Amino acid sequence: MIDPATVAAALASVPGAHGRHAAPRIADSRVSLILDVTGLDSASQGGLRAEVEGALRSVAGVAEIRIALTSERRGPRLIAVASGKGGVGKSTLAANLAVALARQGVAVGLVDADIYGPSQPKLLSSETEKPVFTNGKLDPITGTYGVPMLSVGHLVKPGQAVAWRGPMAGKALDQLIDANWGHVLVLVVDMPPGTGDVQLSMIAKHKPAGAVIVSTPQDLALIDATRAIDLFDQAGVPIIGLVENMSGYACPHCGEVSNPFGHGGAQAAASTLGHAFLGRIPLDIAIRTGSDAGEPPAAGNSPQAAAFHEIAGRVRAWLGEA
Repeated sequence: MIDPATVAAALASVPGAHGRHAAPRIADSRVSLILDVTGLDSASQGGLRAEVEGALRSVAGVAEIRIALTSERRGPRLIAVASGKGGVGKSTLAANLAVALARQGVAVGLVDADIYGPSQPKLLSSETEKPVFTNGKLDPITGTYGVPMLSVGHLVKPGQAVAWRGPMAGKALDQLIDANWGHVLVLVVDMPPGTGDVQLSMIAKHKPAGAVIVSTPQDLALIDATRAIDLFDQAGVPIIGLVENMSGYACPHCGEVSNPFGHGGAQAAASTLGHAFLGRIPLDIAIRTGSDAGEPPAAGNSPQAAAFHEIAGRVRAWLGEA
């Protein structure tokens, strides 16, 4: 006889399977399981299936395994990346979060909702690309790093000021989000700083599944981040967690680490407010130079990339549990 508790323990040993299956059916020496692979690309689906099957084969008495894959087709789930003020690295985090999620098998796209200060075309090296319309909707730019994306920066001339009033900015945001996203199931949305018209329009018409809040460790930035959190709380948008950016500077010459903006403030704020702390991004010249060159660190295997992938892993886990 197969022990159900042992089967449950074997499934629990596969991290990616958490929250993706109902109770398995056990009959004689056979285990049958329905595995939800929503949001995973084909390679990740096959990998998860193989991991689950391998874990079940380790259970005594199992001679046959039947695994059925299911995927719920729905519109993309929106993850807002927000901050209470500008200059805290929100756009850099959004770009690298999207790239890291794509590297981890999530069918992800990126929307640059910072209407008045679009920077994603620069960060992801797509400044010269222009989207086209199909059946009245925009087709996303393919993207150099495997992330379909759209930005107002793709629609206006480089360097052109976007002097639009609130309603027009809201219509532009609608076009970016209601695009032909195809297989994309998760949209990372780079929000403008603050709590203005674009944020309100976004929440009213395209309510995000959750929000990632970016702050530097200093007190002033944390005060503004708290305001952003309050806006999402009032709208009933879950806070996925906080990220502390510019957290520690390692001298490239001597290796000594200093903290020009402080250290640990965002983690302490997360604890006080009862939200998760997703991780730290260091103040590192390699991140700055890579971003300026349109080469997101998360696309490589550097120590800087590891920080972004750790945060992406926690966001991916949250998506699996939400």
